[in-house]
Amino acid sequence: MKKNGIINIQLAGFLAGLGHKDTFMIADAGMPIPKGVPIVDLVLTYGIPTFPQVMDAVLKEVCVEHYIIAEEITQYNQTLLNYIEKALPDLPREEIPHAELKKRMDTLKFVIRTGEDTPYPNIILTAGCAFFG
Repeated sequence: MKKNGIINIQLAGFLAGLGHKDTFMIADAGMPIPKGVPIVDLVLTYGIPTFPQVMDAVLKEVCVEHYIIAEEITQYNQTLLNYIEKALPDLPREEIPHAELKKRMDTLKFVIRTGEDTPYPNIILTAGCAFFG
């Protein structure tokens, strides 16, 4: 039995399968996920688990080199933006319209669906190379 870290079998497997430059998303409870994109559905109820709870767990397991967020978060969810900036300091960030973020979902390796129910709590993460930094 695994001693610590992520114990959700599906999520642990997807994270272990990431290669350098693969992209995946941590999304809110209502994000429309395109057919064919695998979903790790962690939702229990609205608000559980939160986006920060899931992202904190993921960042303990995965090296990230870049991220993309919806530009609307700056206006509608400053609290979550502050959390993201603190969790991913000094990483290159791309801000795009939410509609464009949804269009990019077709290329994701998988999506992690949280119970988050605040505005624009969706992020595309690019896996980094753990042994180069």
